[in-house]
Amino acid sequence: MEKTAYASYASLEDFYREIAVKMGKDVETLLPKGLHKDIGHFNVFDIAKTLESVKKTSEMPYNRRKYYKISLIRGKNRAEYADKIISIEKNALLFATPKVPYHYVPEDENQAGTFCVFTEDFFLQNRTHSSLQDLPIFQPGNIPIFQIDDQLADEIQLLFNKMKNEIESDYIFKYDLIRNYVVELIHYGQKLQPASKLSTSNDCSMRVVSLFIELLERQFPIETSEQRLQLKSAKDFADRLAVHVNYLNKKLKESTGKTTTEIIAERIVQEAKILLKQTQWTVSEIAYALGFEEIAHFSNFFKKKTSLGPLEFRV
Repeated sequence: MEKTAYASYASLEDFYREIAVKMGKDVETLLPKGLHKDIGHFNVFDIAKTLESVKKTSEMPYNRRKYYKISLIRGKNRAEYADKIISIEKNALLFATPKVPYHYVPEDENQAGTFCVFTEDFFLQNRTHSSLQDLPIFQPGNIPIFQIDDQLADEIQLLFNKMKNEIESDYIFKYDLIRNYVVELIHYGQKLQPASKLSTSNDCSMRVVSLFIELLERQFPIETSEQRLQLKSAKDFADRLAVHVNYLNKKLKESTGKTTTEIIAERIVQEAKILLKQTQWTVSEIAYALGFEEIAHFSNFFKKKTSLGPLEFRV
């Protein structure tokens, strides 16, 4: 069988084709009015209506998405990530980025809520951020899903309702207004994060930690078997940051409780799990892409971290 990269690395075009087929509609009927390609993309959907169509055919797919998504989920669900399963008893606010694959599985019939999808270029129109990754809620390494009470869920639903009303309106500046609503949603999420995640200190130690995480995450996702990790060791990162490896290790240990090597290994294991489950690549190809010279070294590394060999995990 011909190998592929991420068969489920979903673009917006994939998203609309899938939803249109499952809802029995033409793609054009789902697209928002008056949104020009040069300002990116935004749309908002009702979860109950979408699930009513989707559940007749298949479960929500587990994939990486080439767009951002914010969801207010109301009902009993579980959110599944590569190595985590989060149970949602009633209400949750979920932020999804192109970096982290996930899907959520409804676990009762009482599903409600709303979600919006948008591209980075839509959000960054007329804004000073260079990337959505500048915002704490979208920092690499986060899985921002927050269980919330009914009162807060009602507040957030009102915000989504405003988006729905605006997207159907003829107001010439409606997408500027919708961007403000998206920013408000993001602030809801950031207020729910632990304070330690929201530090904006300019202290050089924090800057080193932040730059390390950025360098690490910039290498992912691995999208083709020809792509290869360039920074694999604590020394690789220290050299790139122009600091002593002991200094980098000390600052990461103070900030995260983990050593540089532990953080790198955890991220490589996370990517290895995704590649084993979501691609048809051989173990040898995965080992090479993740920077291992020998397949035996990768197999030993993976088994040490997960208690399973790569092929055992893939089954």
